Amino acid sequence: MPRLRPVKSRPRNIVGFALISAEGMIADADRHFPDAIVNEADHKFFHEGLDQVQACVHGRHSHEGGPHAKNRSRVIVTRQVEALAPDPAHSHSILWNPATTPFEDAWRALAIPDGTIAVIGGTDVFGLFLKIGYDAFHLSRSPGHVPGGRPVFPEVPGRTPEQVLMSFGMKPGPARVLDPKAGVSVVTWIR
Repeated sequence: MPRLRPVKSRPRNIVGFALISAEGMIADADRHFPDAIVNEADHKFFHEGLDQVQACVHGRHSHEGGPHAKNRSRVIVTRQVEALAPDPAHSHSILWNPATTPFEDAWRALAIPDGTIAVIGGTDVFGLFLKIGYDAFHLSRSPGHVPGGRPVFPEVPGRTPEQVLMSFGMKPGPARVLDPKAGVSVVTWIR
């Protein structure tokens, strides 16, 4: 009989990915990804990063898209279930209510022995994982404007996204220009 590898109660790494506007917004007021910050170079960076993870976590309104999305395991954060439930729309996914169930239970329910999970939004999910603990957060910035939009973290716009990350013990790496013409860059923050 084959020996099964034990499932750890936490992923090896928790990594965030967000593209934000000049105001620190990830979506417009209607929760749509705004054209003002769409950028092909960041899109490529995002999908190359997702190709390195074993699962994604996001809210019901966030989506990764791309050619590998349907095959990727995921945790969908929702208040629509009591604790944990299989996702009827996606066989590799579970629905998780963080108000009643710890993240470690959601991770174990995915049955992935080890690996990295990518946090890809929205606002409340990004904020939740500040408390759970990111190992890295890729914060991409666009000079585009999205006034009155949905912020990357609940504390924005009272504080900048960078101030929020610092307050949770994260330190910035060097800025990397993804698209010089559009002025889009990324800074990877690490614990």
